[in-house]
Amino acid sequence: MNDAQVMSVDQSRHGSLREVLPSVMSALGAPSTTDSLGLDSWWRGGRGDPITHCVVLLVDGMGWHPLRDDPTRTPTLSAGDSRVLKTAFPSTTPVGLGSFGTGLSSGGHGMVGATFRLPETGHVLHPLSWGDDPAPQAVQPEPTVFEQAARAGIRVTSVGPRAFGHSGLTRAVLRGGDYRGSDSVGERVAEVARATLESPGLTYVYWGDLDKTGHVHGVESVEWRAELQHVDDIVRALVRAMPVSARLLVTADHGMVDCPEDARIDVDTMSLREGVECLAGEPRMRHVYAKHGAAEDVAQTWAALLGDSARVLLRHEAIAEGLFGEVEDDYRGRIGDVIAIAHGNIALVSQRTDSIVSSLRGQHGSLTEREVDIPLILLTGEG
Repeated sequence: MNDAQVMSVDQSRHGSLREVLPSVMSALGAPSTTDSLGLDSWWRGGRGDPITHCVVLLVDGMGWHPLRDDPTRTPTLSAGDSRVLKTAFPSTTPVGLGSFGTGLSSGGHGMVGATFRLPETGHVLHPLSWGDDPAPQAVQPEPTVFEQAARAGIRVTSVGPRAFGHSGLTRAVLRGGDYRGSDSVGERVAEVARATLESPGLTYVYWGDLDKTGHVHGVESVEWRAELQHVDDIVRALVRAMPVSARLLVTADHGMVDCPEDARIDVDTMSLREGVECLAGEPRMRHVYAKHGAAEDVAQTWAALLGDSARVLLRHEAIAEGLFGEVEDDYRGRIGDVIAIAHGNIALVSQRTDSIVSSLRGQHGSLTEREVDIPLILLTGEG
């Protein structure tokens, strides 16, 4: 299958992002948990050595395929034992972090897109700029894996930007444990070194600069490749700071594709706004909220005008196909009455909805392999 085709997230052949933290918990000895990824035997390598601590580094926007395209750029990551996982749908940060943090599909934790409408208020939620309103635990009330780990006696530490410590998204899907704000590479490495002294322990580290670079310059750019090499240097520093009894797992929330100017479709034109009350999501996966009674007409219009550029589904069709996993009743209305999943490198842009996001070269959210396939890489501490 090439990148111009759209694929379903196949959990029968690959593990998924939502399995990572529950598997870590189980491998660290937490009761009533399942190591569905087989981490315990994987990271022991056939030895009986006790594993006291696991550090999970999530690199925003680091898809599987660029790592395979040229392993020489990332010698540390390439030296690790690696697997390919599937991220959640839509393949975007709030959804990926939601599944990572709760162990649930997007339909189970309710973070169903880069932006989405809350039916109880009619307002569109922007999770990446979320503060206190609406209350994060009301939007996402399911227990997080960090909360479950702490109750099981596993010391949980999160290491990330200071600005994210009390964000709505953190409190919704990554709450629990001790958040240690740190902005520089040195600060994060030092915090990880301190955290790995705790046993049994789980440390989560977030790195977001690769995603930012990809959005602005594209994943085929010199700038993005240089930032990927920087990520490899960070991984090397973490490994050196960790004891040999600790393991580092490196994963991501999604990959990315480049959407050049000639692959952009302006959804503010072409009669695509007829019958539409609200547009959300992002250029690779649009939630389309129709006016009362207009959903089927909107779906027909979008399908006819977009043709091979996108797959258009009504809400009930998308749910029946399992794109969002098992969807809780309370979250069904968060999904658009119609969704449009971009094919190939198409971007469904809208100046009226998200002018800055629509202007970016690097995009994600759809179901191509470059967006959905993410790594899980295992390395052993050397300190």
